[in-house]
Amino acid sequence: MIRPKVKIYTDGACSGNPGPGGYGVVLEYNGTVKEISDGEKMTTNNKMELTAVIKGLEALKKPCDVILTTDSKYVVDSIEKGWVYKWRDNNWMRTKKDRALNVELWEQLLALLEVHNVEFCWVKGHAGHPQNERCDELAVNCYKKFL
Repeated sequence: MIRPKVKIYTDGACSGNPGPGGYGVVLEYNGTVKEISDGEKMTTNNKMELTAVIKGLEALKKPCDVILTTDSKYVVDSIEKGWVYKWRDNNWMRTKKDRALNVELWEQLLALLEVHNVEFCWVKGHAGHPQNERCDELAVNCYKKFL
């Protein structure tokens, strides 16, 4: 089966950490662009970064090949370096004393990664990448409604 090829761009933002937060997602498929965004009154930047990735993948109606671009080292490194899989295998412990954060979100993301073939791409934030800048704009606009 040939999977649709989709590009997803994501960003999360917070005013304070924790504080009001938002996320933005831009999906591109066959020349069509869809944007998704929302926010929370009290959250963290990492939660918004993860939520953006999850919402982007959840928007796909069938299994896809995805290039997912984000400025979140937290997300990219946790997946690419295998940290999240080690945390899960260790009952969500990062070390013998430190529990992993955002477990519910990581569990959601890992389930989605079993459905879609996802290649993660990291880009520097606030460096002029058009879709990353748009995702940031969407995220900031969402948290501003809580200020």
